[in-house]
Amino acid sequence: MKTQDFTAGKNEVTFKSFGVDLAGDLYLPEGFNASKKYKAIVGASPFPQVKDQIPATYGPEMAARGFIYLGFDYLGMGDSPALPGEFKQSRYNFRLIENTWDAVSYLGTLPFVDEIYGLGVCQGGQTIASAAVTDHRIKKIAMVSGMMASDAFQWTNRDMANQMIAAANASMQKQYETGEPDYVAPFGLNDDMSREEFTSAAAYPEMAGETYDYYGRDGAKGPVAVPNYTNMHIGDQPMQSLFSICEAYADKIVQPSLTVYGTNASTAICSTAFVAKLTNDHTELAFDEFSHVDFYYKPEAVKASTDAVAEFFNK
Repeated sequence: MKTQDFTAGKNEVTFKSFGVDLAGDLYLPEGFNASKKYKAIVGASPFPQVKDQIPATYGPEMAARGFIYLGFDYLGMGDSPALPGEFKQSRYNFRLIENTWDAVSYLGTLPFVDEIYGLGVCQGGQTIASAAVTDHRIKKIAMVSGMMASDAFQWTNRDMANQMIAAANASMQKQYETGEPDYVAPFGLNDDMSREEFTSAAAYPEMAGETYDYYGRDGAKGPVAVPNYTNMHIGDQPMQSLFSICEAYADKIVQPSLTVYGTNASTAICSTAFVAKLTNDHTELAFDEFSHVDFYYKPEAVKASTDAVAEFFNK
């Protein structure tokens, strides 16, 4: 796309990563002028989302606050291809970081981009924080409902973690031997379940209800509302998601950072334990009234988080 073709609002773009074209949406502010300079944000979405979910919510909000925002589908997700011989719905932890570095490189080629920042939600918080450790082109980072210190969340029950690993190992072996994808429902939620079916079988029905209201068949951003999204995912994914790189390197992060989370969310420990390890210039913003998933799409929670991010990036 040529520079003069960019207009305010959503622009479909592609950029290279791993030798293929990743699909992205570049959100530009009202009154966009290609001869001016703008602060730009590379967005990172939750597992296992596509760009028509969190990026399609946060992109317009950040553009309305005067920023450029790039949301994109990671390798093997949504409208982005998998590598030759690999399978779709293969969102692997380390590749998310490299895709993010390439997204930063792409933004750096745009003549109207000034400083580049990172904004991650849920697993996207881990991705942005990990990418920023050695990518100082990213000048500030913000993490909303982030899963940065995810060890405290994922490894508390070692037996459960080891069960996930065993299943993932078996899935990887099966795929290698058959050459066929092995799709599973990571949250126990498939694309056809009703809310009652999902919550009645869940150990924590309230948390399951929040998950369904967003990802379920009848959810706000589920497979009906977002046709290129599915709750089914490659079965070997836990072999990578159980690593938390940014937590181990938290004290190496030099960029100013902002962490936003709900104090009563089950994932709050992933923010608080991460913040405790930081040595940089850091801002922490906690809300008692919002849950983990509220920050995905509830208007009042999204406004609170995007207002805070905009203020932080504008400092």
